[in-house]
Amino acid sequence: MSIRQSGWSRRTLLKAGAVGAVGASTLAMPAIWSPARAQNKRIVVRDDGGIYTKAYGEVFYKPFTAATGIEVIGVQANAEPTAQIRSMVEAKSYTWDMAKISQPAILMLTGGDKPLLEKHGLEDDPAVAAIPKQYMSDYGVGTNVYTTVLAYRTDAFKDRKAPASWKDFYDVANFPGRRALRKHPFDTIEQALMADGVPTGDVYPCDLDRAFKALDRIKKDISVFWTSGAQVEQMLLSGEVDMVPTWVSRPQAAIAAGAPVGIVWDQNIWGLDSWAILAGTPNADACRQFIKFASDPKRQAELVKYFPAGVTQPEAFKHIDAKIATDCPTFPANIERGLQINADYWLKNQQKGLERYNAWLLS
Repeated sequence: MSIRQSGWSRRTLLKAGAVGAVGASTLAMPAIWSPARAQNKRIVVRDDGGIYTKAYGEVFYKPFTAATGIEVIGVQANAEPTAQIRSMVEAKSYTWDMAKISQPAILMLTGGDKPLLEKHGLEDDPAVAAIPKQYMSDYGVGTNVYTTVLAYRTDAFKDRKAPASWKDFYDVANFPGRRALRKHPFDTIEQALMADGVPTGDVYPCDLDRAFKALDRIKKDISVFWTSGAQVEQMLLSGEVDMVPTWVSRPQAAIAAGAPVGIVWDQNIWGLDSWAILAGTPNADACRQFIKFASDPKRQAELVKYFPAGVTQPEAFKHIDAKIATDCPTFPANIERGLQINADYWLKNQQKGLERYNAWLLS
């Protein structure tokens, strides 16, 4: 596969991320609910910070305020802030009104007798109704799809066949090279099973014995066990590794910086972030207005000015440049070749998976 060309530059990505980081720190001051706050029509939204806060501010937050008079404050928080949400709801003291969170987080927050999230009830809204069911739940409206892919340095395979699947990544004899692997079982177990020949439709429930037998075959050939996306990006830029499974945004950033990197979309492993409303927030109706606003296809399409977004509205691709669309996780040719992460499986098996993976790392 040749290097993907897109409309982004490294400078643009870094500039947007830096501005977003400044904005996130500025807006991260406590915003506990009060009658005055409700009267002032303001909602506080937990997002991922950095480039997301910048992009959402320009595409969603500011335009929504201009259209409705309801101010939106974006606040960065932990990757899975379930404990924070639980504390707010149980204390009825709302630092946030809604949050952008993953499917496992939604399941964790709604699995008990008393759900900690509000049902959005937006199924009949025209914009929300157009979002495919795979991106929806009773407690969340899908807003962004993220995915794990196989990335490789094209210069390392200049005179030989490049890897094109998880099977190739696990085939050390025919695809020699320096490899890196995530120091975490999420996605890694699925990769091992597909590399061992398990069809995408049969990956769940995961056969851990089979997965670890496959991992055993390549363990000695793993040069680095990575722990952060920034680490992956740097390794791809420097050429420290030839192949690495990683979140797609990292090789895309390396490509934007001029690195010779290829991306394999086949059998990508994707997950979903959704807008979710905290149970009991007095600003729930304003949150619903915001979700409807943010679900507009043309508005979602604007996100690609900042990053190759995994838009959840199929109609959004009618408004996205064709050269950029192929870099988005939900571009039809990409999402159709992917495996959706089974959030329920990992919610029930994450502890077992982590313990076994950590033991394998030490063995």
